[in-house]
Amino acid sequence: MATVKMRDVALRAGVSVSTVSNAVNRPERVSADIRRRVQAAIDELGFVRNEAARQLRDGRSRTIGFVMLDGKNPFFMDVARGGEDRAAESGLAFIFGDSARDAGREGSYLDLFEQQRVHGVLISPYGEVEERLARLRQRGIGAVLLNRKSADGAFSSVSVDDVAGGRLALEHLIARGRRRIAFVGSDETLQFADRLTGASQAIAVNPDVTLERLDVRAPHVVEGRAIGARIAARSPQDRPDGIFASNDVIAMGLLQGLTTGPSPVSIPQDIALIGYDDIDFAATAVVPLSSIRHPASLIGSTAVDILLAEAADPSIPRREVVYEPELVVRASTRQPA
Repeated sequence: MATVKMRDVALRAGVSVSTVSNAVNRPERVSADIRRRVQAAIDELGFVRNEAARQLRDGRSRTIGFVMLDGKNPFFMDVARGGEDRAAESGLAFIFGDSARDAGREGSYLDLFEQQRVHGVLISPYGEVEERLARLRQRGIGAVLLNRKSADGAFSSVSVDDVAGGRLALEHLIARGRRRIAFVGSDETLQFADRLTGASQAIAVNPDVTLERLDVRAPHVVEGRAIGARIAARSPQDRPDGIFASNDVIAMGLLQGLTTGPSPVSIPQDIALIGYDDIDFAATAVVPLSSIRHPASLIGSTAVDILLAEAADPSIPRREVVYEPELVVRASTRQPA
């Protein structure tokens, strides 16, 4: 079956090829009657617009690319949803790839988005990417950083004050009377390092409180479950009475490891547990999980707004948007009745 071309649509509708092009790509330039005639011809002939050709002509696609840090963490899917919804309002598609905390994989997605001539890129970086993003900008592809500020202010960013969030989590545990507190996470990423910094700041002004650090190899449920089981196996005098997990995914694993197995502990009677991100699963856990909330969907939509504004006027000043975290208290840290 022969491919239907724009000139075939023009012949059927009784208009010029340029009129069909305007009706398809710039409908505001033609009358309602012309649009109806062209659409009727398209429907009858089964014409499909050649998007690749349009991209070649315009120099960029109607697509925004998002390189997320960790697709296993529901937080990043919430960020993607906020970005996708805002992109759709502007007639743009939204595609994303998971770097899975791998710098090589992260670079491959940036290469792909450059090849696809995307409208712009959102990225929650794992490696050092600003030099690479500068090359994208030279090709007319802007970028906005998520959850990391630009080192030299060359790129706009949307993030959360994770130092304040870590401090908020520890202050909550301390206010609940916990004095032997463990931080379960790592400083592999700037976000986790900032959360640990905030926790350490709270400890510094409470000399009767200790902070034990328990590192995870990966910030996922399996690691949290293993550490939770090891903590539960300790004697009551040797284990923490409060735990701050650097994200909710780890906290969900900790909850499983602490409350199941041969030496289960009671949450929050024996150990108060708080996570970070306030993912949807936190509220529906067997013991609903206290967490530090930040506006994931708003982070995504704000980043798209900035990206579109800079695409329309590359000369505008770069922005650094920082949202404040919020404490959400649930059963895992509430005082027993």
